[in-house]
Amino acid sequence: MDNEFEDRQEETVSDIIPSNQQRKKQSFLWKVLAMRERNGRTMERGSNYSLDTLSDPSIENRGSEPSMSSTEAVQNLRVFAATWNVGGQCPTMNLDLSDFLQVRNDPDMYVLGFQEIVPLNAGNVLVLEDNEPAAKWLALINQSLNGPSDLAPNGLKQTASFGGPLFFQKPSLKKIKKTFKKLNGKRLKSCNCVLEMERKAAKDFCFRCQESNFNSDDSSTEEEDDNFPIPVSLATTQMKYSLVTCKQMVGIFVSVWMKRELVQYVGHLRICCTSRGIMGCLGNKGCISVSMSFYQTSFCFICSHLASGEKEGDELRRNLDVIEILKNTQFPRICKTPNSRMPDRILDHDRIIWFGDLNYRISLSHDDAKRLVEKRDWPSLFNKDQLKMEREAGRVFKGWKEGKIYFAPTYKYAFNSDTYYVEGVIKVSKHKRRTPAWCDRILWHGRGIHQLSYVRKEFKFSDHRPVCSTFNVEVEVMFRGQKKKVSTYNFQNIDDDLVSTRSSYYS
Repeated sequence: MDNEFEDRQEETVSDIIPSNQQRKKQSFLWKVLAMRERNGRTMERGSNYSLDTLSDPSIENRGSEPSMSSTEAVQNLRVFAATWNVGGQCPTMNLDLSDFLQVRNDPDMYVLGFQEIVPLNAGNVLVLEDNEPAAKWLALINQSLNGPSDLAPNGLKQTASFGGPLFFQKPSLKKIKKTFKKLNGKRLKSCNCVLEMERKAAKDFCFRCQESNFNSDDSSTEEEDDNFPIPVSLATTQMKYSLVTCKQMVGIFVSVWMKRELVQYVGHLRICCTSRGIMGCLGNKGCISVSMSFYQTSFCFICSHLASGEKEGDELRRNLDVIEILKNTQFPRICKTPNSRMPDRILDHDRIIWFGDLNYRISLSHDDAKRLVEKRDWPSLFNKDQLKMEREAGRVFKGWKEGKIYFAPTYKYAFNSDTYYVEGVIKVSKHKRRTPAWCDRILWHGRGIHQLSYVRKEFKFSDHRPVCSTFNVEVEVMFRGQKKKVSTYNFQNIDDDLVSTRSSYYS
């Protein structure tokens, strides 16, 4: 068996590398095999090695079987997830998202979900969705993550409205996302697996650096806006984070960003929209799901806006939304590798994060809830949280996890105010009053996900407060034979101030 393996290695590399390098390769392979024999499987948590150091980018994703010369390590990926219902408000240029995005903590990946980026009126739901607000949010996110660029303020010129505030010049969402998705002047491919025939034809497959780009998975047929110039250099030299994908469904908008060094290892990018609105088929409610692979690990991100209402029994409608989303969400099969194991259902993924305005309310009378709000007794209020009770009863999100909540309810506030929208606090009619609730939530499913923080941010922009969470996510990285240093990128240590305080509640 040993001779067969040694002969195979000689046949593979003898024609493409000098003999002294060949011996180094084989020596490293023998060390890897010896390590696997002793330990079964190499598991490296918190290593100083980067993912680039441990892996060759030409290695195909989950669709193929590992060779005898491959081994596997586990690295931590820092993922920042956030959800914000912006109440149909269109952003202005002076809205700074840096604190919301916690840019000082330097995550490896951002997964951002918005709800109600447009008013949920008949025009947006039934006729044609307005994607101008989505373009503005995308530009603001890019400005916070990558710093000032030609897109702001030059690309998105300021124009004064009748009321005086500054607004963006109408941008093209398609053009903006196209530019932010470019990497080294090229666009990403949905599947970056190498076909079986190509692998057999390439003798140097294990040791060459393959270009990994991917096409837009959600391209539309709208025409390009030639009057909105965007410098191509933005996508290559000035961007610390690249846009992996973004998608809008009426008021729901999701975007995924990743550090430029890591984007090349993303593959199998797919998006599925599930409508759960009017008559169970319109997009004013529902979700956008993103499926992708990062090295050998599959990810799924679900941004949802579930059924509203605080009447008794409305929580069952929200439960049904979750059940139908899990049942009906199916990602297209795009992998070019035969017998690919890339999942097409949400729960089949390795790492899953679900976030959004889940709309679960408080099962208390208005007067009882009002009394607890006035006392700021958040623990007693949370004991009557519908999502908590439905999960404990096993009626929804069975097997999912949510971090401890140590922050005040995120809904419903008066606009531009710290005051809850309840009768007696703000002058509202009995019909319009709302009981404060934790509508905005982040949950996860799967092994290898460790939550570091779960907080809300104090933005008065809408009637909801945004909710953010930071995770350490384990990623399986397979490498073969050669320990090739592609870059000097390393995952950084988690800052101490990331961990949320557990000593007190705040509003």
